[in-house]
Amino acid sequence: MTDAIERAQAWIEHDPDPATRSELTALTRAAEQGDPSALTELESRFSGPLTFGTAGLRGAVGAGESRMNVAVVTRATAGLARYLLDTLGPGARVVLGCDARHGSSPFMDAAAGVLAASGATVLTLPKQLPTPMTAYAVRALDADAGIMITASHNPPADNGYKVYLGGRAADEDGRGVQIVPPADAEIAARIAASPPADQVPLSAEGIEPAGDEVVQGYIARAASRRPSTEPSGTRVVLTPMHGVGGEIAQQVLHRAGFADVHVVAAQAQPDPDFPTVSFPNPEEPGAIDLALDLAREVSADVVIALDPDADRCSVAIPLHDGSWRQLTGDEIGAVLGEQAATDDTREGDTLACSIVSSRLLGRIAEAHGLKHAATLTGFKWIARTPGIRFGYEEAIGYCTDPAAVHDKDGIGAMVRAATLVDDLAQEGRTVEDLLDDLARAHGLHATGPLSFRVPDLSMISDGMARLRARGIAQLAGSPVVEARDLAEGSDELPPTDGLLYLTEAGDRVIVRPSGTEPKLKCYLEVVLPCEGDEVPRAAAAERLESIRADVTAALGF
Repeated sequence: MTDAIERAQAWIEHDPDPATRSELTALTRAAEQGDPSALTELESRFSGPLTFGTAGLRGAVGAGESRMNVAVVTRATAGLARYLLDTLGPGARVVLGCDARHGSSPFMDAAAGVLAASGATVLTLPKQLPTPMTAYAVRALDADAGIMITASHNPPADNGYKVYLGGRAADEDGRGVQIVPPADAEIAARIAASPPADQVPLSAEGIEPAGDEVVQGYIARAASRRPSTEPSGTRVVLTPMHGVGGEIAQQVLHRAGFADVHVVAAQAQPDPDFPTVSFPNPEEPGAIDLALDLAREVSADVVIALDPDADRCSVAIPLHDGSWRQLTGDEIGAVLGEQAATDDTREGDTLACSIVSSRLLGRIAEAHGLKHAATLTGFKWIARTPGIRFGYEEAIGYCTDPAAVHDKDGIGAMVRAATLVDDLAQEGRTVEDLLDDLARAHGLHATGPLSFRVPDLSMISDGMARLRARGIAQLAGSPVVEARDLAEGSDELPPTDGLLYLTEAGDRVIVRPSGTEPKLKCYLEVVLPCEGDEVPRAAAAERLESIRADVTAALGF
């Protein structure tokens, strides 16, 4: 009998969910009878527990210790409950929310039962709501923690478990922000020490619906990000990408004065299978094609695409030549950053972004007499920047109202973007004009991704090892003048697995493993001066392609 079969049999004895218990029993019997595919699948499901880290948990839904299921969520919540008891004492307040993915509802119910049995007050949001709603509720309800069941824009098979700390469990800068070390490791240790899932106590006492008041509070706050009370003539095309943001986003837009909203019908309702897209991420090629088709049909002024849990927001704009272009995450960050920098009504004096995002935000902050902070990748770092007024990461995540949502918020960013389009139109200008103005003022900062999705995670570590051993001598014909191993850390940043290269020409490349997907990710940026009114976008695109080829060769992929 193989180790995987033995571990599966032990797991079956303690799985409280009849569905996954039956699923695993059938798979184990097939493996015992010599089915090689069943044994391979079983070994995958017992390749080790899902790692609880700064992204919480994330994995494919299914039976077994390496999958997302009720048993795994039960033990994870038991560990979190123990952490709250140990650090705060009894009486913690915890907010729970979930999206519409496979398993989200029963996972939320399981978490609620475990927390209630631990003596916590459990505040449950209505099901199938955006992730920013949970982040908002942690602060609005002064909760000590929040749990959101979501896998964001991962493939349909996945789900996840995201943890926020707040109230007594965090300082002001960290209230309503995702966990960071050492809390993640301390929670993980308690999860590992938790009893089998069927031995974790459950209760229904102390579970309270958070009620519609929180939902309406979020809608009102998001809508208020457009300061004008006048009706807007801006025509918006919206796609929620089969996720949970559609209904709330429409209510927010209408409350903010955007009445002319056209929703992509085929992607309007939550559907965990995401049938019209190959990958439910607005950044993926083809993901917003239906929205662009509708925009051309109705002569829209802007396209807004939310990811499935509505914490990310992508934007597409019509150009002067009549074509449409989806903006990069850095371009959206630049125009929303400029919008924030020129708005003296906003609190905070710092514009923040991740180290892999464009350096343009730093130039914008300097031009307006504001501070700039570059953090490690992820909003768990960006959002806790002291004095933050606006923060973003190139992966279309934007924090535009930190006092309310201390995390990325696609719906909040949607309002800011639509407001920007509307305000520019009043001046006879467009977002394209603003991007050109920023390039003329600060140099054209053009960025582009280079990602390698791998079937085996060892390919990522091997690629990083090759790059550390060989280095990169030049990029796009310009010698590398700075090569920094981010794993060594610095005065500005804690250690992280990544490599940074800066050339004499001012181009920059950062290479790092993805924290949520089996990808090696490379972030490329070129900076070109503008001669007169000319903005050299074609030259920048060519230079990015040259750098892509050089980095690919250096990695040996």
